[in-house]
Amino acid sequence: MAEQRIEEKKINSSAKEEEDEAEKKKKEKENVDPELFSCLLQPVTSDSDSDYISIRRFLLFSKANSGVLRRRDWRCNGKGYVAYRNFIRRPRNWETLQSPSSLQGTPGNSGRWIPPSSPLSLLYEAESWSSGRDVQNGNLDSSRRTSFSSNASDTDRPRQRGTEPAYSFVGMHCIFDQCKACVTVLKFGHMSSDLLAYGASDGTLTVCTVSEPPSVLKELKGHSKDVTDFDFSSNNQYIASSSMDKTVRVWEISKGLCIRVIYGVSSQLCIRFHPVNNNFLSVGNANKEMTVFNFSTGRIINKTFFDSEVTSMDHDHTGQLVFCGDGQGCIYSVSMNSHTGALSRSHRHRSNGRRKSPVTTVQYRSFSLLARGPVLLTCTQDGSLSFFSVALEIQGYLTLRCSLKLTPRIHSIRASFCPLLSLEKGEYIVSGSEDSNVYFYDLTRPKHTCVNKLQGHRFPVIGVAWNHGENLLASSDFYGIVIVWKRSKTT
Repeated sequence: MAEQRIEEKKINSSAKEEEDEAEKKKKEKENVDPELFSCLLQPVTSDSDSDYISIRRFLLFSKANSGVLRRRDWRCNGKGYVAYRNFIRRPRNWETLQSPSSLQGTPGNSGRWIPPSSPLSLLYEAESWSSGRDVQNGNLDSSRRTSFSSNASDTDRPRQRGTEPAYSFVGMHCIFDQCKACVTVLKFGHMSSDLLAYGASDGTLTVCTVSEPPSVLKELKGHSKDVTDFDFSSNNQYIASSSMDKTVRVWEISKGLCIRVIYGVSSQLCIRFHPVNNNFLSVGNANKEMTVFNFSTGRIINKTFFDSEVTSMDHDHTGQLVFCGDGQGCIYSVSMNSHTGALSRSHRHRSNGRRKSPVTTVQYRSFSLLARGPVLLTCTQDGSLSFFSVALEIQGYLTLRCSLKLTPRIHSIRASFCPLLSLEKGEYIVSGSEDSNVYFYDLTRPKHTCVNKLQGHRFPVIGVAWNHGENLLASSDFYGIVIVWKRSKTT
């Protein structure tokens, strides 16, 4: 009898082991292979680049495997992968960042407008538009003021009729991944197609070449806190950088040495070489000042005061005007004497929004097809992109021509003009986003503003920059990856 019981226990235990093993195999089958999952997320199309597909799949495969089941559930419920990524990256107070009354409708596949029922619609991969007056076919003559605005979200898909040919890309040219901190700013050298530099939140500046073979030339170490901005001299021999450590440093690139340190009393937030007289350095700081330094001696030549901290700036092509953005969203035009460095404030353009947001980008361009003259692009941290025409004869008076409202940002994300490549009338800009994509927008379109987007980063894209040849676009993200994208050739 005892032997029979022992035998029954053995049979029961072996049966239980078999059941456990079968259940384990069943669970393994339920889990999607990460490699297969990355292939599903990045399928191969007929016109895709094989190198781009493989790199994109590698980046997707390197993500954490613990979220595979949850991501699959989101896809099965009709929501896209971008929606899941936005959900897991949402800030703690995301519901209070944007009130429900300010949410835009989401056009469905049928073309009908459906109002969102809750702030959860911000997490879905849906287009978001708020159209104004359609001026696409209007006469945008620069002799009269024409302004309009449009809204768009960072998850917008390119318009249905196809990507703008001038801003289509064949894939990635190269990737720099040696930096272990957020890349806060990046630029190509002055009139250079292959010299690239970027500054990071760990205080380092990295100088690279993107020509074959791409490589890191110098790593400049000296700042103890975030590099907020830098600029190349006209001959690309020097770099001047500003930092949160309250210093301005001048570097000799060929030797990789810091040749001058200028100490301040507050964080130095933006910096520019004078385009005509490279002996002048213009620096904006958190003490509500713009200071002009002598590059050779480091001494202060002149300074002017503003109503808030100076967060960004740019010179016009003559060097007689400086355009500054402050922490309250205002844009200032400042006259500057190219011989003496004397400064005088000319005009101020106030932000129309109730909530004041720092200006992250101020970029000047000497000519635009839309404005038939010089223009200025500004970007604020709350996601507002503004396009101004500049009246040089009235000391840089700004007239708002068009604007675009994107999703409010948590990080200081930058934007840039696109090259003058399009045969269509419009004003194209490129911007980073917190959903890890690079977006191209036409500011003149109240509807279907997004014309293209680049996918390759895994984290929020902070900075973007074009090279002089306009065939390469560099983008940087929150975790130190810099991707150089290669634009397709146009006839």
